[in-house]
Amino acid sequence: MALSYQDIEKLLGFEKPLPVTKDWSAAPDFLKIISDYCLDNRPLNIVECSSGTSSLVLSKCCQLNQCGHVYSLENGEEYVHKTRQQLKDFSLTGHCDVIHAPLKSVVVHAEKYQWYDLKNFPDVEIDLLVIDGPPGFIQKFSRYPALSLLNNNLAKHCAIFLDDAARDDELALVRRWLKECPEFASEYIENERGCAILSRHPER
Repeated sequence: MALSYQDIEKLLGFEKPLPVTKDWSAAPDFLKIISDYCLDNRPLNIVECSSGTSSLVLSKCCQLNQCGHVYSLENGEEYVHKTRQQLKDFSLTGHCDVIHAPLKSVVVHAEKYQWYDLKNFPDVEIDLLVIDGPPGFIQKFSRYPALSLLNNNLAKHCAIFLDDAARDDELALVRRWLKECPEFASEYIENERGCAILSRHPER
């Protein structure tokens, strides 16, 4: 039986339904993967690319862990306010900063992309990185810049979770990441939209 949002609500002890947007919210099976990791590993600094339902789930994990904080990069000002209000509605405001990070032109390996402006991003060591944006329709390999632009902030034990990993662009960009950063290994999980998990080789 497929996992539902109600299953996530029950597992994490939410007292009311999660606000879900069809086609935009992360699928329940992806939310289960990242929440399981968060509860098992108790990361202190969690960064996510794109805010929404995942922000509530990760913040709830921090609340349950009694440690950790979420920093959510969001390019849409409307969604910044929406997610902040949802965090307030669920009494999770203290566990997450939703950072307005409009898309700006960046150059990664001599290629131009639109990616989050990091001028308001705090200089934290990232224990868990969840990549679910920018949206794929903006450009080809829309999520590719994440590893290069955040690499200096990644903790040695950092785990990276990429949503929508079954798409051709995501499959290709994971191969590029592994070629450019050979210290990382990748695991693919077959679920509704595909999930790729990157972590450094244990011996490195």
